[in-house]
Amino acid sequence: MLLELSQIIVPPGQQVLLNNVSWQMYENILDDLGECRGAKINYSQGMLEIMTPLPEHEDNKVIIGDLVKALLEELDIEFRSLGSTTFKSKGMAAGIEADDCFYIQNEALIRGKKRIDLTVEPPPDLAIEINITSRSRFNNYEVLRVPELWRYDGQSLEINVSEDDRYLKSNLSRLFPQFPLNNVIPQYVEQSKTAGRNATMKAFRNWMREPIDNV
Repeated sequence: MLLELSQIIVPPGQQVLLNNVSWQMYENILDDLGECRGAKINYSQGMLEIMTPLPEHEDNKVIIGDLVKALLEELDIEFRSLGSTTFKSKGMAAGIEADDCFYIQNEALIRGKKRIDLTVEPPPDLAIEINITSRSRFNNYEVLRVPELWRYDGQSLEINVSEDDRYLKSNLSRLFPQFPLNNVIPQYVEQSKTAGRNATMKAFRNWMREPIDNV
């Protein structure tokens, strides 16, 4: 590349797009930056995206991830949360770093693995993105065949489920069909901003334990 990546400054909340980036360049960038970095790196068909999140973005990511963990714990379902792990496929020319992701139905298949190879193992069952602004990133989840993608824009939760390798918007999660999460999760995210994290998690768990009120 003519430009050293260390010369690029991405202000929080902004993104930089680089075109005509080869797969090898993408791999080299991941190696050069390492795992201990504040920026997220996504790749799709020669387009590289570098994004640095705002504190509000991180707050929303953490509380929604915690709500998912509470769901799984209350339902006594084994899971593995892999945060912003890089998932990539050279054959599909795509690489993605979700804000958060979970292995749920396929948790046993990757249990204990330190590296995940998408040519062998399945992708995460659920990915969560906050404030998606790049359409290429959305397409990457389809290309990598992530079964379910949640997108939170700061006010509403959009649930996308995979159908014939394309996403369809849904009012219900296929992973948690018994709960109207697209309506409820935004309410608890807002509650956490005034009541605090612990009080919100306690209220959410109590809500889950009252199934008659969930309908």
